[in-house]
Amino acid sequence: MKLTQLSLAAAMLTAVMAGATAQVSNDAVKIGVITDLSGLYSDLSGQGSIAAARMAIEDFGKTVLGKPIELLTADSHNKADVAASRAREWIDQQHVDVLMDLVPTNAALAVMDIAAQKNKLAIVVGSASSVISNEKCTATSVHWMYDTYSSSVGTGKALLKRGGDSWYFLTADYAFGKSLEKDVSDVVTAAGGKVLGAARHPLNSNDFSSFLMQAQASKAKVIGLANAGGDAVNAVKQAGEFGIATKGVVVAPLLMFISDVHAIGLKYAQDMYLTEGFYWDYNDGTRAWSRRFFAIQKKMPTMAQAGMYSAVTHYLKAVKAAGTDDTAAVMTKMRELPVNDVIIPKGTLRADGRMVHDMLLLQVKKPAESKSPWDYYRVVDVIPANEAFRPLAQSGCALVKK
Repeated sequence: MKLTQLSLAAAMLTAVMAGATAQVSNDAVKIGVITDLSGLYSDLSGQGSIAAARMAIEDFGKTVLGKPIELLTADSHNKADVAASRAREWIDQQHVDVLMDLVPTNAALAVMDIAAQKNKLAIVVGSASSVISNEKCTATSVHWMYDTYSSSVGTGKALLKRGGDSWYFLTADYAFGKSLEKDVSDVVTAAGGKVLGAARHPLNSNDFSSFLMQAQASKAKVIGLANAGGDAVNAVKQAGEFGIATKGVVVAPLLMFISDVHAIGLKYAQDMYLTEGFYWDYNDGTRAWSRRFFAIQKKMPTMAQAGMYSAVTHYLKAVKAAGTDDTAAVMTKMRELPVNDVIIPKGTLRADGRMVHDMLLLQVKKPAESKSPWDYYRVVDVIPANEAFRPLAQSGCALVKK
């Protein structure tokens, strides 16, 4: 009798497990990464983001709910229509479950719309505009790692405390740049500072001389660079060549990555304040993970690339916990489960799709202070999650109950 009962229990357990695996559509969990593989954001995302996603899949065991985890990758070419077309194709023909990275912001917003229409998840990692989890939020979108608000709170407040109370912006002329300029301007004016003007430049600019001259002529104490990637690198290098910092003006990149500092060099990047969500040399765990990444990429990870590892890991944990790859069930579990991994040890996914966690205020070391390759930062402060990101009460997301 006992043997029969045990056999029945085993059969029921097998049936439950089979039912769980049967909830995976098309016999695989498919992750589609759309990123910049060839343009000005390829160093901060690109192949490094793909490598980080693969690391997460391998660390998870390459399967979930008994089904294989598959990774698809594509180049956005920094164009919304290209990213949207690929997203639509992947969902309709390849049965992709989740679209990730989504660089740059115009591509992210386009893909978010398609994902919402087709009830698929869109997890934005490498794009920064705070509109993604604010007025442009959707029920199926998530914003991981950082945004323009978190950058403004960290770097903007740090410079204001040090006397930088008048600003002029050099702004990339598209959604991300405008969002970054606005978020930092709000911080400056709220603290009693002044915004003296802004110059908008085209994406992927090589010559910033005229924009820098306009900024100098404004007599602002801080030139805020509301751009990123290659644009930020070129602007900082040219500002250094013009000797702007020697004239008492602070050149402040408002979204900069360790790959950018590496490209600029400590000679021109030294003493700059940056806000990042990850630094490879922060603790033993980040060092160990980053050295694994370095073995693959031959460079240290940016916060965007590290964020991909965290986002993929959390997504797969949610699929496992939900017992299905169904979008609504997975999103529910993503919100219920705390974000806890080597990249983000303590994070929470809010109703507006914003993942909040502590951020780091960093200062770039002087050349003489750097003891080894990629030893670029000193940690000035840890910004708590509830201060680093826009308060939910101030959210413009329609999903947030007022």
